[in-house]
Amino acid sequence: MEPFDPTTHPHRRYNPLTNTHILVSPHRTKRPWLGQTEPAEPSNLPQYDPACYLCPGNTRAGGKVNEMYTSTVVFENDYAAVLPPPGPVTPQAAHPLLTVEPIQGGCDVVCFHPRHDLSLPTLSVSDVENIVDEWTRVYMRRGTELGIKYVQIFENKGAMMGCSNPHPHSQVWSLSTVPTLPAKELTSLHNYASTTHVHSGVPTGPDGHACLLCEYVHHELSVPEDEGRIVVTNEHFVALVPWWAYWPFEIMVLPHKRHISSLVHFTVDEKHAFADIMSRVTKRYDNIFSCSFAYAMGVHQRPLPPRRDDDGMFVKDADDIAHLHVHFEPPLLRSASVRKFLAGFEVMAEPQRDLTAEQAAKTLRNCSEVHYL
Repeated sequence: MEPFDPTTHPHRRYNPLTNTHILVSPHRTKRPWLGQTEPAEPSNLPQYDPACYLCPGNTRAGGKVNEMYTSTVVFENDYAAVLPPPGPVTPQAAHPLLTVEPIQGGCDVVCFHPRHDLSLPTLSVSDVENIVDEWTRVYMRRGTELGIKYVQIFENKGAMMGCSNPHPHSQVWSLSTVPTLPAKELTSLHNYASTTHVHSGVPTGPDGHACLLCEYVHHELSVPEDEGRIVVTNEHFVALVPWWAYWPFEIMVLPHKRHISSLVHFTVDEKHAFADIMSRVTKRYDNIFSCSFAYAMGVHQRPLPPRRDDDGMFVKDADDIAHLHVHFEPPLLRSASVRKFLAGFEVMAEPQRDLTAEQAAKTLRNCSEVHYL
């Protein structure tokens, strides 16, 4: 029997964050493609679009007029997915299998910049720092509102990811419950901390307990580059293709020097390093296929910001086990026009990918950090 080769032989990988598996089929990268192709994302947008609902001074779809902003700006989403309290009382379930629960909250839009033609990879690092500051302010403001239990920061970039407007922006949804995916991750982080001994030399979570992501990133940093999954690092953060990645060029960004629970916990140097690595990752993305690279991006951290005591110090609690990280999940696979689809087996059985995480990381490492435009 021939020895196992992860670059050739199909295998399953375990995702300890969500307690799920993914089927990896590297031999399928050679199959021909005669399926659907996507139109190219426009790369020649105007600096100002009079028809854009997000450009400065323009009237939004709901009738409100944008201020003449000159930097990052925030406003409430005119078509929010959840509404503020109080909400109506839900009726009693007709059957125990048909339960319904009310949910309230709010949705905000964070415009990155007044220019219509820019995005994270083409903004300066200082502009990205402004965005991080705005995310932090919204997280703090929404996270202290009565009834809010979770704040999710995310960006949909590109029409194929469902973005309805190319003007650079992200969203922040605040909810009266913790959603499914972050709840799974938090459960996994708690379980790991309560059942695992800390390995020597690894940063620890709260009260010296083991942190799943501290342990994971410490291991990844020890793997030789030509065998590993790391794409880029700086003084405080690492960007890597996770061992369990599902999307072709999926990336996770996370701190590697210490356990950081939320944006609020950043030092000045860490905030700058975070903005730097977000810029460098997205530049590499655009340079893979010389296009505006579509993705879904989300920040996972403490469900809510920490409370402070009378001396202004953070009050420790169980949510400190959260380890801040960013998920980038892009759909493009073979070119600027060929994407990965969520197809039959993945819908009915479990996630599957062809390109290995190591192959994807190598492709990304080989991309320039000088934007192709």
